Amino acid sequence: MNNEPLVEESPFKGQTGLRRIWNALNYSISGLRAAYRNEDAFRQEAWLAALLIPIALLMPVAGLAKAIMIGSVLLVLVVELLNSAVEAAIDRISLDHHRLSKRAKDIGSAAVLIALINVLVCWALVLIG
Repeated sequence: MNNEPLVEESPFKGQTGLRRIWNALNYSISGLRAAYRNEDAFRQEAWLAALLIPIALLMPVAGLAKAIMIGSVLLVLVVELLNSAVEAAIDRISLDHHRLSKRAKDIGSAAVLIALINVLVCWALVLIG
């Protein structure tokens, strides 16, 4: 017999199969829309991606180089989404200034900066050769 205490889980966790995949897709699209609508940095980076990804595809470089160039750009979007999620959660908890809230937000911002530097390095290495 299992002696572990019952833990309440989200009622949405019970979905399986195609229904779960459909729900996950809808949540993801909602998240992208919310980020684009509410986060200036994400919007700017999305436009940068819309510019850089076609350029990477048109570059006369090997497929792996194109993948690295595109992957580095997409990584910026992923990191920005995570940073925005952290900021939203912190703001939901409290809008008061707190050193731990500042630290979390600053660390998220640093992660975005490193992802942007990664784009510059990857693109430079591919283009310089």
